[in-house]
Amino acid sequence: MKARVAAAAHHEPVAGALYSFRVLVVLLLCLAGAERGDGQAVAGGTRRRAVDVGVILDRATWLGNISWACMEMALEDFYTDARHASYNTRVRLHLRDTGPSAVDAASAGVDLLKNVRVQAVVGPQTSTQAKFLAELGNKTSVPIISFSADSPSQSSSQTPYFIRTAWNDSSQAEAIASLIQKFNWREVVPVVEDDDSNTRFIPDLVGALRHVGTRVSYRCKIHSSAGDDEIKGAISNLKGNWTSVFVVRMSYQLALKFFRLAKDEGMMGQGFVWITAYGLTDIFDVVGSPALDVMNGVVGVEPYVEYTDRLRDFKQRWHTKYKKENPGTKLNGPILSGLYAYDTAWALALAAEKAGFLDSDFMPSETNNGSTDFERISTSKAAAKLHDTFLKTSFPGMTGTFDIQDYKLLSTTYKIINIVGQDRKVVGFWTPGLNISGNLKMKADLYTIIWPGASGKVPRGWLLPANKTLKIGVPFKPGFGNFIQFENGKAMGFCARVFEKVIHSLSYEVPIHYEEFGDGKGESNGTYDALVYKVYLNEFDAVVGDITILANRSLYVDFTLPYTESGVRMLVPVRDQRKKTAWTFLKPLSADLWLGAGAFFVFTGLIVWFIEHRTNHEFRGPPASQIGSIFYFSFSTLVFAHRERIVNNLTRIAVVVWLFVVLILQQSYTASLSSILTVEQLQPTVTNLDEVIRRGDYVGYLNDSFMPGLLKRLKINESKLIPFNSPEEYNDALSTGRVAVIVDEIPYLKLFLSKYCHNYTMVGPTYKFDGFGYAFPRGSPLTPEISRGILELASNGTMAELEKDLYGDTMCPDKVDSQTSSSLTLHSFLGLFMITGASSLLALVLHVGITIYDNRSHLVSACSQGSWRGSLAILSKIFHEPDNMSNTPDTDETRIANVDPIVESPWSMSSHIIENFDSDTDMGSPAGGEGTPGREVSNQDPGPPSFAYMHSER
Repeated sequence: MKARVAAAAHHEPVAGALYSFRVLVVLLLCLAGAERGDGQAVAGGTRRRAVDVGVILDRATWLGNISWACMEMALEDFYTDARHASYNTRVRLHLRDTGPSAVDAASAGVDLLKNVRVQAVVGPQTSTQAKFLAELGNKTSVPIISFSADSPSQSSSQTPYFIRTAWNDSSQAEAIASLIQKFNWREVVPVVEDDDSNTRFIPDLVGALRHVGTRVSYRCKIHSSAGDDEIKGAISNLKGNWTSVFVVRMSYQLALKFFRLAKDEGMMGQGFVWITAYGLTDIFDVVGSPALDVMNGVVGVEPYVEYTDRLRDFKQRWHTKYKKENPGTKLNGPILSGLYAYDTAWALALAAEKAGFLDSDFMPSETNNGSTDFERISTSKAAAKLHDTFLKTSFPGMTGTFDIQDYKLLSTTYKIINIVGQDRKVVGFWTPGLNISGNLKMKADLYTIIWPGASGKVPRGWLLPANKTLKIGVPFKPGFGNFIQFENGKAMGFCARVFEKVIHSLSYEVPIHYEEFGDGKGESNGTYDALVYKVYLNEFDAVVGDITILANRSLYVDFTLPYTESGVRMLVPVRDQRKKTAWTFLKPLSADLWLGAGAFFVFTGLIVWFIEHRTNHEFRGPPASQIGSIFYFSFSTLVFAHRERIVNNLTRIAVVVWLFVVLILQQSYTASLSSILTVEQLQPTVTNLDEVIRRGDYVGYLNDSFMPGLLKRLKINESKLIPFNSPEEYNDALSTGRVAVIVDEIPYLKLFLSKYCHNYTMVGPTYKFDGFGYAFPRGSPLTPEISRGILELASNGTMAELEKDLYGDTMCPDKVDSQTSSSLTLHSFLGLFMITGASSLLALVLHVGITIYDNRSHLVSACSQGSWRGSLAILSKIFHEPDNMSNTPDTDETRIANVDPIVESPWSMSSHIIENFDSDTDMGSPAGGEGTPGREVSNQDPGPPSFAYMHSER
């Protein structure tokens, strides 16, 4: 073309001049078009289009200055990348340096949309600016993209064109809550800057803390323009609070001032916990040593970014570029928000290419009213298309995977840093799956955290307020001073002793001051409910005394664990229910046992007589004598005074077993009779309240207690209730019959019984209540501390010793259970009677069998004659006639005497009669000559003939 232009100039000067002018015009138009962004870049004949993007930043801030440099480098890196050389679009940034003003930011946005006609706006730094620009984006369908501002108060459905390319604050709140849960802190105070940046963060944090059981007692807000005096006032309020765990979220400048003053006030020492939210953790990159010096021991939470080769190379190039543009800077690399700005610019370049041809399609305004004519800005379909494409863009960015979900960058992992000296040490991580862990891939303990004050011991999460002495309320209790009383400015009694034991066992000092809830004239200032309510009104820091834990009281205060026995019972008089009469001796044995024992006495006597009367002359004689022997022998065994000689071994066995039974029966009777005659059987006069209600008796209770409400619920008429104040009044009312029962809590009743044990007892069901506890304000950290101390006293035996001092060495036994003696029953001795009965029957059977076997020849002879009467007669003779072979030693004389049947004993067995049957002699003829021995014996006084003999004669 140059040759053609030269030839024309040589041959045709005029024409050449005209042609040169045309070429110059074309070049100027090209330059002008390039300036407007409408020029053409030739790359293989392809036209490249510019996509205009507005940027609103405050270049006077570290964030604005760093972010702008990162965005410029992002586009430079993107378009120099060989992978993007063939792209047909070019994103062009239009910067507006607006400062911190939201109005200026909104004005700049209108200008960019009306005059530059941008397809996107990036960078409103603050939430206040984002609130205005989000509405502007909704009207024009232009995406408003922020990498630093929090979401506005509206939901994403209300502001669909506002996109956050930073991690969601709600996930940060979950990470902070998990860290607090890890160390079991139960109360946290957020300390935040009073601006729109915390509109969404505070509710998210409170909700996350509530989910892990941590309470937010109040919130400390400090305005960004606050001076030193105002900040000191806020710090003083924090020092006057029990909580020592704080979550801080504010700007760099305000945070540096706040922590400097907090250190001066001694709040960066041991026992305090400071947790900084993401955003503030960048202060160490921006401010450097001044921040590190005043924030030692602070724990911070910030998004985790993997340190890759690409990130390391970028930081080196960024530092070179930034230091060249900003000489004297101390920054070594971009802050996290700068990396978000880099990824945002990269994502816009990708989205612009994927969206295809984008041209400014804003409808022109009907009138030109200036750059702030907000109402007449039209929508842009190209910007809406870029918006949709941007939301679907995903790539590996500097901070990790760039992925927009619900109009926010998807958050994954947070790291936990600890400021130690001049270093930031990573001590752990938070992930949705593992929560708090020292390792990214597995559950592990955190590394050691150095807390404020250079202490490695985890703070307990609360501290006594500076120069705080606990004001302890003590109830006025004239009647039961053993529990609590106030003397000479000091609390006395069991309740105060337990409390002071617990206080002194704590690892820290708790200054206390007692104050009686009385008027100084021997009267109380109100009920126990009124005293507890004084704690709710912060007039007392706690109440120490016999305060029963009740549901209505727990609505206003927190109670410790109970330190006394719980429940309500009845106290009633007792009386001896046994009446000692002339027939008391019969009571040890029940009627069935008396009858059973008598039956076995007779049964055993019969068995002994039956076995012994054939061979033992002591069991023979007239019928009356033998009957007397039966009963005498049996009953004389009661005192082991029987004199009859036993000659049969079977009888001896039966008697030995029977004597064993008699011994046990006798001893049991003696013990039971002694108990009846000497021990009182004390029984309560009343066993249940239903009986009291039915009889219309009066009921006593402790004055100034919750008993009237309980008794009314139990359907006791209010007119039947009488209050008392002391154990002495209890005793007087019960002993005189003024009241039938006293209804009170078990500790009071046990103290009463320690003085009046013998005449009263506790009866009836136990109505459940939680016993005595100490009252503290709601959320007081001392409540769990005192509760743990109470458990420690109970486990090491100290509580038992204190109760022993309160109730005395001996405890009053339960009259109903321990002093009752009932009659012995037949069932208790049934086994013994079965043994003696079985042994006696066995002896009888063996005796019958042996006797029949010894006389079997006579029975066989009788049976051979075929007469059953004869057989019975033979059996009768066998078991009723005496057995002379085994009788007493003078056997020969008895045998001679028995030759004459006239002189035979009527109940003895005659052996020679059986011999006469065998020899067929004349039983009626007299015996031989007068000199015979038989004749001599016959001259003695003969008895009547035996029953067996007379029967055989017939």
